[in-house]
Amino acid sequence: MGDCHGCPAATITRPAKTRRQIVAIVGPPNSGKSTLFNRLTGLRQKVANFPGVTVEHRMGRARLDGDHEVYLVDLPGVYSLTPRTEDERVTHDVLGGAMKDMPKPDAVLLILDSTNLSRHLVLAAPVLSLGLPTLVILNMADDLDARGGEVDSAELAMQLGSPVALVSAAKGIGIEKVMQFLAGTTQGAPARNGGGKPLMELPVIQDIPKCRAWAAHAGSKARYHAPAPPLWTRRLDAIFLHPLLGPLIFLLVVIGVFETIFAGAQPLMDAIDDGIQASGAWVASVISYAPLRSLLVDGVWSGVGSVVKFLPQILILFLFIGILEDSGYLARAALIADRTMARIGLQGKSFIPLLSAYACAVPAIMATRTIENKRDRIATILIAPFMTCSARLPVYTLVIAAFIAPKYQVLALLSLYIIGFLAAIGTAKLLKSTILKSARSSFMLEMPPYRWPTPRSLGLRLVDRAKVFLRRAGTVILAVAIVIWVLGHLPLKNGAPPPIDQSIEAKIGHAVEPAIKPLGFNWKIGIGLISSLAAREVIVGTLGTIYGMEGSSEHSVELQKALRRDLTPGGAAALLVFFAFAMQCMSTIAVVRRETMSWKWPALQFAYMTLFAYAAAFAANHAVLWLA
Repeated sequence: MGDCHGCPAATITRPAKTRRQIVAIVGPPNSGKSTLFNRLTGLRQKVANFPGVTVEHRMGRARLDGDHEVYLVDLPGVYSLTPRTEDERVTHDVLGGAMKDMPKPDAVLLILDSTNLSRHLVLAAPVLSLGLPTLVILNMADDLDARGGEVDSAELAMQLGSPVALVSAAKGIGIEKVMQFLAGTTQGAPARNGGGKPLMELPVIQDIPKCRAWAAHAGSKARYHAPAPPLWTRRLDAIFLHPLLGPLIFLLVVIGVFETIFAGAQPLMDAIDDGIQASGAWVASVISYAPLRSLLVDGVWSGVGSVVKFLPQILILFLFIGILEDSGYLARAALIADRTMARIGLQGKSFIPLLSAYACAVPAIMATRTIENKRDRIATILIAPFMTCSARLPVYTLVIAAFIAPKYQVLALLSLYIIGFLAAIGTAKLLKSTILKSARSSFMLEMPPYRWPTPRSLGLRLVDRAKVFLRRAGTVILAVAIVIWVLGHLPLKNGAPPPIDQSIEAKIGHAVEPAIKPLGFNWKIGIGLISSLAAREVIVGTLGTIYGMEGSSEHSVELQKALRRDLTPGGAAALLVFFAFAMQCMSTIAVVRRETMSWKWPALQFAYMTLFAYAAAFAANHAVLWLA
């Protein structure tokens, strides 16, 4: 283990460095590609999207001897370079130098799972045919050895015409051979040919049968012997994939994740909320200029804080996804869910994002990156906001407590969850039969063996997700919060903000009142609807300000009384239904724009959900009036 055949010597004196070299990391899914990237770069990495596409990549710096560094690009996991999916097209374009704003890589780290080499070796043909200096990394070599498998890496290097290294990225075994190869990239061109067949003897890469035959021949010549399937993987699959026990365990896992996201995150969310309020009070105490103090505390601090407090839910969600994915169970869960999801035109991988949308639509939309089929991914993104997220709960709590008798309140809340779910199903069927119509995509999953997730990999993933969430959602909320504050504090009268009913925000509320009056809403509710575009729960604080009850929460009895004076039972029902269906969340819109790389889909989504919410609220208002 740790042998590297055909690797360049590391003793050559480096010439003066002109620019940092770019090395692409390529490999199939579940090959340990991200684990290797994390080990080589640590925290010196960032997440971004390639220009013009939704595919995400990570860019990091690997530090070599002295102050030398190389840039590493972690490309999407693919089985082929034939550009049929977006992931394959991106990897093909990057390696071919056709990706905008991304120079052609100077070298490639091709990482393959040594315990599944017969399948993974097929990718070596198209990658090596590109002629880039390539180190073929046979990962999980410790597992290969422990389970009785073997491979002659020297002979494989001869067959591939490229250096081969046996490595365990999770344990750090053999990493020095990778560093040796990377050091060679700073000297010009690392050794590529291992003394074997020239690259032109590789098969025509578009011919899949020939590719597989070549891979089988190369593995046979290298005396590759596949390891026995892990005994505990077979035993666990007998339970987790059992026709009866499997779905039951899956349901328990879903309930456990769901409960933990809500209950487990709540103390942390409360602590963040208290910290925001305490820091806001401190800022207020040190700023004497009233308008600036109000902008920072009431606008920026409250607006951004309303989103930042959901960070614990985001991190807990991605921690669970990371554990389930790295352990190998997520592939089994997607397989179990696929049959149910197929009935609405989606696939099993859509289930986890939709489940997580009950916490927050932002991480749910980010979690759709695991869905390879573009149409299925967009459909999942478009329906995710229908799932009842936690930001709707303050609105539901306030209105239900004000208008519904205690013995019916739980039923009313459950009904709102159900109608949101039904709207998501109906919309998915509509999308998959119209603008996103396509043949049922083949659902193929490689079932990796069960493994223990590594704390290092999970930790770095959470750091990545936190950065992306705060950058993508927080900046939009900041801008919206400032705009809403300005509208509520202008025009100034004698240097002071006007009463709320004389502000620009109130004028906007009066302007939209004719449109929302058929729903049973007045101008005050109109202001609340506008302000809730920043975040759904903002309407509670806005209504409290309008009614002269600053700092009111959804549990405020006085605020509930004020609502009963201004809203009819039909209007209250309409308000609940409107929030069940409307996309009142700018951060979600921003993330949809980012994930789809287009304003077309978030615009369509916002328009559809708003019209759907309006029609449903209109029906609810008039139904209650008719029944009364």
